[in-house]
Amino acid sequence: MKTSDHQSFFYQQIYQLVRKIPSGKVATYGQLAELLGRPRHARQVGYALYRVAPDSNIPWQRVVNAQGMISHSPQRQGSDDLQRILLEQEGITFNHQDKLDLRRYRWQPDLLE
Repeated sequence: MKTSDHQSFFYQQIYQLVRKIPSGKVATYGQLAELLGRPRHARQVGYALYRVAPDSNIPWQRVVNAQGMISHSPQRQGSDDLQRILLEQEGITFNHQDKLDLRRYRWQPDLLE
């Protein structure tokens, strides 16, 4: 399998897993990497989700960093604000430091799914 094929396959696995995160819950980049058996690939999860169109059927907005914050990027051209808006529409609240409570909102998948 070529590197690009391998990466594409991994991205598809990421997208499949992200689709399982229910509304009102979030996962972290590292959590998803770990669930996919690649604990050191959180950054690659981020790259995969960066490639998703904002209006995609993949709920990309439900993935945040390990601090419970939106990872801001100047290349997103405003979708950082969109991510927060979408999460707030799902009932997720942020504190005055722009963090959400991972103990409250972190997705705990049923590994038997």
